[in-house]
Order: sequence, then structure tokens, then C-alpha cells
Amino acid sequence: MNEETKNYIRQWIAKAGDDLIVIDKLTQFEVVATSAVCFHCQQVVEKYLKAFLIAQGVEIRKTHNIEFLLAECEEFDSEFSLIDPKDLNDFGVDIRYPGDIYSPTDIETLAHKQIALEVKELVERKLENLI
Repeated sequence: MNEETKNYIRQWIAKAGDDLIVIDKLTQFEVVATSAVCFHCQQVVEKYLKAFLIAQGVEIRKTHNIEFLLAECEEFDSEFSLIDPKDLNDFGVDIRYPGDIYSPTDIETLAHKQIALEVKELVERKLENLI
């Protein structure tokens, strides 16, 4: 893998890191703005999965579909099949606009945070020696 690709992957991971900061701040003492937290959880998962796929030489499609991205990752590593994204797709771009008034519970929100952290750990472990 060339240095340009490695830098591109690092940029995806850095952007995911920004989302993780938001998640941590909004869940630090109590869970606030649950739909915003879940949106950022979806974004963390999406960005880490895309970073993994880029490292595998896959040209990334413009998609926010976590299940699709997980299926693509599974083609390279079966460990991705152990990730249950629950309903993270529901918190992609569409839920950010009026009319989509679903507010997840604190328990659901913390479950989505855990998924984001699991995907982060998995991808970082898989990319550890590559970037």
C-alpha cells in the first residue's frame, strides 16, 4: 500500500475520531441528545468500515448503509460477521431532518455507542500493521 493510500485511511480514522469525541461528550455524565449521539455512532461505524475497505483496495461507493459496508468487509475478513449493527442505518442522514422524530432511549443510545467502539477496535486491530 502506498503512502498516499495510508494517509487517506488515516484521514477517515481521524474524522471518525471527531465523531467519537462528540459521542463521549454527550454521554459523559448522562446521555443527552440521543438521536445526535446515535447519528455520530453511525458515522463512526461507517468511516471505520470504509477505512478498512480502502485498505483492502476497494473503491468506496457513496453509501451510508452500514449493513452493505459490513457485508463488503466480511468478504475480506469473517470477523466482521460478528458485528450486529442493530438499527444503526436508521440514524444515517435521513434522521437528521424534521419529520423523523424518533428519539432512542438511553439504553439504545449506549448500545449504539458500544457498537461504534467495537467496530473501532476491530478495524484498528486489523489495520495495525498496515498503516
